[in-house]
Amino acid sequence: MNQFGGGWTEAKMEIVVSYAKAYLTIMDKQSWAKTMYFDGFAGSGIIETDEKEEVKKGTALRILDIVDPAPFDLYYFVELDETYKAELEKRIQENYFGRNAHVVNADCNEKLVRMANYLRENKNFRALVFIDPYGMSVNWSSIEELKGLGVDLWILVPTGMGIARLLKNDGNISDAWLLKLEKFLGLGQDIIKAHFYKTKEKNTLFGIETIVEKEKDTVNKAGELYKERLNSVFKFVSDSFVMKNSTNSIMYHFMMATNNSAALKIANEVIKPKYKL
Repeated sequence: MNQFGGGWTEAKMEIVVSYAKAYLTIMDKQSWAKTMYFDGFAGSGIIETDEKEEVKKGTALRILDIVDPAPFDLYYFVELDETYKAELEKRIQENYFGRNAHVVNADCNEKLVRMANYLRENKNFRALVFIDPYGMSVNWSSIEELKGLGVDLWILVPTGMGIARLLKNDGNISDAWLLKLEKFLGLGQDIIKAHFYKTKEKNTLFGIETIVEKEKDTVNKAGELYKERLNSVFKFVSDSFVMKNSTNSIMYHFMMATNNSAALKIANEVIKPKYKL
């Protein structure tokens, strides 16, 4: 059973479900189109709240609950944890019999590439993709595979919980962390350093010394940078739903990328000010 992450977790699920309902309403009028829902980190289907005794449906089951005007033609749930995968599969079999739903125990990166290939071969399919990753586990190379396809992508970007934590104040980042940033952002290490750090020269008793300083507000700069990266793959990227913890520190930026201007409008409408906790 997955753990509930507070009010922003509920808001995030509401955003995805609200968007999915609008998405299906539009797609139901396109007689030629088939719809796919892809969840790269589907979980068990159930989330445990802080009260421990109360449970909530996760995004996967809430999406399956949508039947008006029509359900998705195909559901593809990816979950790397074998126990969660088995729990979700059982819940779908018991409560959503007859749906064209598949649950696989696999890495999201692998299945994103597989899905992209499927969409290239089956051009009548349109996909709504939800990526709620564990840390910085989604490689940029996987996102790039979606270029030019009929995909609306909702992705949770760990700006405060991931990117900013790897950016040491003095710029002395380990090779392992630099490689992680490189894979996640799809940028060279020099470009990453130039984006988040500035250098200046300072006169000291020992001569001129080069000082490396981290830019201010690196968390929001990370959100802006990821949005720019998405814009290199998709035509449009929505505003961000900014998720904060109890101390008002930013943890995540949640955004949607699409090639459809109407989809962008809907995404921005469901990311309401009340969700910016």
